[in-house]
Order: sequence, then C-alpha cells, then structure tokens
Amino acid sequence: MKKLLSLTALVLTLTLLSGCIPLPTPPETTQPETGETESPTQAPTTEPTEAPTEPDPLVLQLESMTLEEKVGQLFMVTPGTLGLPQIKAPMDAITQEQVTQMEAAIREIFETYPVGGIVQFAADLYSPEQITAYNALLQKAAKIPLFLGIDEEGGTVARLANHSGFDLPQYQSAGAVGASGNPKDALEMGQTIGAYLQEYGFNMDFAPVADVNTNPNNPVIGNRSFSSDCNMASQMAKAMAQGLEEKSIVPVFKHFPGHGDTAQDSHDEVAYSGKTLGQLQGCEFIPFSGLTENQCVMVGHIALPEVTGNMTPATLSPEIVTGLLRENLGFEGLIFTDSMVMEAITDNYSGAEASLLALTAGCQVILQPEDFPSAFTGVVEAVEAGTFPEEQLDTVVLQILRFKEAVIGYHP
Repeated sequence: MKKLLSLTALVLTLTLLSGCIPLPTPPETTQPETGETESPTQAPTTEPTEAPTEPDPLVLQLESMTLEEKVGQLFMVTPGTLGLPQIKAPMDAITQEQVTQMEAAIREIFETYPVGGIVQFAADLYSPEQITAYNALLQKAAKIPLFLGIDEEGGTVARLANHSGFDLPQYQSAGAVGASGNPKDALEMGQTIGAYLQEYGFNMDFAPVADVNTNPNNPVIGNRSFSSDCNMASQMAKAMAQGLEEKSIVPVFKHFPGHGDTAQDSHDEVAYSGKTLGQLQGCEFIPFSGLTENQCVMVGHIALPEVTGNMTPATLSPEIVTGLLRENLGFEGLIFTDSMVMEAITDNYSGAEASLLALTAGCQVILQPEDFPSAFTGVVEAVEAGTFPEEQLDTVVLQILRFKEAVIGYHP
C-alpha cells in the first residue's frame, strides 16, 4: 500500500510540473529519400504457456513406495500364510481390547509383508459377523486397500454357501443353472452371490468358471462349467460376472486358456489341451473374449503343446499369457495365476522360480505361492539384481493401483 501511495504521488507531481514547464518541440522527422515509410516495430509475441498439469496421485504413490511395498502388491495369500491372527469365536466373546491388539499385530505383519490381497477358504470362516468384522480389520490395517477374495462359484465350490456357519442360498451347480439356457438365471446367481459377498466385506470372487465342458473325462471341471456349448458358456459366464459387478464384486474369469477340454487335474499335474490355436479360438477362447479392463482373468496350469511346442504351464508361458490373452484376445484387465501351491507347479519349480516366471510371462498377481516368504524375497532380490527390471515392476504395480482406484475405490 505504501508503494502504491508513493507511485500515485509521483504521477501527480509530474502532472503538475508538466503544466508549468514548456515541453520541448519535437524535432522534425524526415522521410527516407526512397519514399518508403518505415513500418512500426512490432511488439514481440509470446507463446501461450500451458497450464501446469496436476501430478498423478497414483504415480506419486508409486514413487513413495519402498521396493518391498511394490513387490507386496504382486501377491495374494491366505491369512495362515502370513500367520495373521484370526477371529474364531462368536463376536460377543471378543473384547475391544482384543480387537485392538489383533489390528496392531496384523499391521505389524503387513509392514514386513505388505501384500496386495488376501484370499480366504472354509478354514478361515466362522460366522457372518466374524468374517465381516475380520475383513474390515484387514482393510483397516493395510496401507493400500486389499483385494479380499474367495471362491464362490455356486455349486460344489462355494466356501461360504457350503459352510455350516452360514445360512445362504445354494445352487446345485453352474451346469444346472446353464441348462436353463437363460442367461438371466446366471445374472441372478451373480447378483445373489455378489450381495452377500459385499455384505461380508469381500470385493473379489474367483468366479465365474468360463471353461467349456467339452471333455467328458475331465476330472476337475465338469458341472462347474455352465455348458458344453462355447457360446452358451460364454453368455452365462458373462451374465454371472455382470451380476457380481452390480454388487461391486470384481469377477475373475477362470481358467484361461480353458480347463474344460483337459483330462488332467492341475492340482496334481500339468494339464494340457491337444487343440490347435484355431480350435481354441473357435471354442475355449470365446468366453474369455470381449472382457473389460475392470475384469480379471485367472490363468490355469494348462499347457498347449500344439500351440507353443512345449509343456510349459500357461501360468509360466509368455506365448500364452502375453501372446494369446493380451495380444490375441486384447484383454486389458488384471491377470491372476491360479493357486501356485498346486502340484503342477510345485513338482517342478520353487516358489520364487515360479513367481518370477509367472511375472515374466505377463501375470500380474501371484496367488498363493509355495513358501511365500521365499517367493517374496526372491522377487525383491531379482529386482535388486536387475534380472527382473524395476521399470517392469513399476509398470505392473501402477496397473494394479489403477485397477484398485477404478474398481474398489482406492484414492491415495
């Protein structure tokens, strides 16, 4: 304000003086002899400056994360794997002090192993009140929201509906639902399952089964599949996924590249399909085509010797994960491995080896690796040694963070 007053006074003084002192007569200007007139000097033009862009909060989050925190986002394990304390009693028998102590213990474990997700099985369940409180506790203790998943396909694989502590709607099987030929039935199944998963604090379902039940000798899929007809299986699986999504549950389509035509159980050995690429594209791949970036796919331990020329499980095969799922089908969502404690993997690879091979193949989330501490450390050491580039790690982690932002409401 003082500067403004001084400037005003100066202008006023100069104005008064100009009225008392005669101004000098300006000299006459002469035109150039050529008769040309000089053009007035143009004021320099300045390029408009772009408004500064707001920093991407997810990129800032990534940059703030330690190597261990980034690697942790790649893994999804059971509570028992981490030794997390669990609630295995009626909630009215648990004191607030015990809950506080439990949260502190979980938080401390997450400091060492900051995993990206927790998957739960029947042994982790006790009652609706218990699992709701426990899932809330897990999320509260985690720095970054967790994927909280479960296998709830409807039928024989339904951890909650088949548990004696829960009174929930039950389905005979996906095959029985698919037999109606009406995708609305699968939609309603997805809505029903999604509603109680949402109520209990889950945000992910390892369903629908998108396999086509084309091999009558298949020992593991059978009526877990909606149909032996690829188009009907596709319609039903996608309808169930829609129902889950309407209840804010992330669907995970399984088991790419198709477990329905195998004669082996990947829990016990590497399963394989003898089909050519053209045959797979005409059947098994159809339920996995046209999926959205907000959906997930689980890759099975299934070899395609007629396509790749080897018996490498799909989970560890760049030709299958990146070449077929990403590039051929154009899938842009997250890619999960099937459980890595299955003998198809553990008979031939250590937990660390399998995890690194799966990541190199293009998988983004490793489900239940054998000897998780060793697998976790193995990936950390591979990044430190440069055998798994940190730039590649950052790309995967940023994809996971963006997915969590878009689908489960993560906002750093």
